[in-house]
Amino acid sequence: MVLTGTVLLNECQKRLIIMWSYRFNFMLETFMMGFLFVGISFFVSGGRPEPEQMAPALLGYLTWFFAAFAISDMSQGIREETQTGTLEQMYMSPLPSGLLLAGRSVASIFISSGMVILIGGILMLVLGIRIPLRPEGVPVFALTLVGLYGFAFFLGGATLVFKQVNALSNLLSNMLLFLNGSFLTVERMPGWLEAFARSLPSTQGIDVLRRVVLDDLSLASVWQDGSLVWLTVHTAVFLFAGWGVFLWGERVARKRGLLGQY
Repeated sequence: MVLTGTVLLNECQKRLIIMWSYRFNFMLETFMMGFLFVGISFFVSGGRPEPEQMAPALLGYLTWFFAAFAISDMSQGIREETQTGTLEQMYMSPLPSGLLLAGRSVASIFISSGMVILIGGILMLVLGIRIPLRPEGVPVFALTLVGLYGFAFFLGGATLVFKQVNALSNLLSNMLLFLNGSFLTVERMPGWLEAFARSLPSTQGIDVLRRVVLDDLSLASVWQDGSLVWLTVHTAVFLFAGWGVFLWGERVARKRGLLGQY
């Protein structure tokens, strides 16, 4: 337990040091994320966004931000460690790679949470958007995050084998933004596209989050109607499938001697 806490603390400290070293880029990314939400909201609303209409969009957009951050952080982090030669050293450590990656994921959650609080707070203040803080949203959001980082491990496994997966990472991030129901609810999509959108990570989480946070439904209600059950299954599938793909990528990289090559 102490070892796990030390690993998590070290990973968080390392990531914060790196972020502070490149704080100009961090602040610019934060501004860009806020500007992107405002721009898309104006287009979707025909230039007349209303705070009541923007609340569901902002909740979905901030959830998507966690998804985009998890996807890019996992793939870019592994790629950068491969380029600098530190990835092979990580696998020479007596600690299991899974523990180190768990620490990295926790550090990523802390950093992205800080960015979300900053972006969301500014947007709510400037645009007059109100999103109530309800404790029922915490377990729903936690389930959504677990599924998102499980999906990110899929990108991590692909990065170990193929090294350059920027195009795939950007494709998945952009696809989630427009298909996970953040700005256009999946019910308004064609049947085949709705079915595909509901299979993506974060889509079901956003739907259940809106119900418990904005519509004041209880956890018992969303469990009884099956939406929370589906979210739980969804999360488990992405977590185990993503971890399975990552383990496959590890085996292939070890077999081909790719851990120290780029």
